[in-house]
Amino acid sequence: MQVNREELLAQYAAGERNFAGLDLSGADLFEINLEEINLKGSNLRQIYLAYANLCQANLHKANLSDAEMSDAKLYLADLSGAELSKANLSRANLRNANLQRTNLAGANLAGADLYNANLSEADLQGADLTRANLENANLTKANLSGCNLFRARRANLSHAVLDRTTIYPDGYRQHES
Repeated sequence: MQVNREELLAQYAAGERNFAGLDLSGADLFEINLEEINLKGSNLRQIYLAYANLCQANLHKANLSDAEMSDAKLYLADLSGAELSKANLSRANLRNANLQRTNLAGANLAGADLYNANLSEADLQGADLTRANLENANLTKANLSGCNLFRARRANLSHAVLDRTTIYPDGYRQHES
């Protein structure tokens, strides 16, 4: 099912929250407020969600590849199994988000707040986690190969795959050249 921005906002304002399987690829949803929306399995490829509020949203197995989501609020969002390769999530609030088994390969997470996020078994190959807050984040079996973890804060990297990643004695991490 495909809807435009105006239809989505009208239905959301009327109380509808279930938009599972929706096709919003390439849509401009700048600064949109869609708290608690269900976009499970939706096609959101190349969507523009900068500064959007998607707190507690269900984005399980959604395709968000190449999405622009800088400064988005994704607190408590379910992004498990989602496709976020090459997405821009810089400075996004992903506190307590479920990113289990999510593909974040090549994603920009610079300055993102991933406090208490579940990134277990996530693919973060080549992702930029510069200055990201990883305090209490679950990175069990996550693939961090080639990641830029420079100045990432309080990362627990036990059981993570760290090929081509350097861990400095002062706690900062950086991708090897």
